Amino acid sequence: MSDGKGDVWVEAGFAELARAGVEGVRIEVLAKNLGVTKGGFYRRFADRAALLDAMLQHWREGRTASIAQQTRLDGQEPRERLKAVIQLYSERLNPDAMAIELAIRQWARSDENAAAAVAAVDEVRLKHVAELYRATGLAADEAEAQAFLFYCFIFGQSLLFVERGPRKRSQLVAKSAEKLLD
Repeated sequence: MSDGKGDVWVEAGFAELARAGVEGVRIEVLAKNLGVTKGGFYRRFADRAALLDAMLQHWREGRTASIAQQTRLDGQEPRERLKAVIQLYSERLNPDAMAIELAIRQWARSDENAAAAVAAVDEVRLKHVAELYRATGLAADEAEAQAFLFYCFIFGQSLLFVERGPRKRSQLVAKSAEKLLD
């Protein structure tokens, strides 16, 4: 999806997905949001299903490339890299990305293709983080369990409303994250 025009529709699709769920990703709505006619859509995509497939492919490729990059050691110690990934996801909350993540996961509950995309992304995420934990000296099964806890924390902490103010929340997240590095 790198020819520019397709990306506009895919990005508009993600914006609507985050706002209204997969049901809200309708050609008329996207065309109106983009200020163009539906004809432009049909020159790019055969139908709505083709757009949804392109969105899933774009999301899957983006998330897997992202975690591969984020977990590269590049001369860092495994614990330092894990700490950096935790900080990336817990200190800089990205509401748009989280809304898309949640919407895709909701979509996956009722759609086989979305479920396959989510499963593929989760598998790659867990694999890369487990490799970091293995590099700290953990056995494979322990590393996999730690990677699972890592993602439960990463996604769970972003969903919790902590009514202690941003500073207190940040301290709580940091203290909790330390447990993942013990």
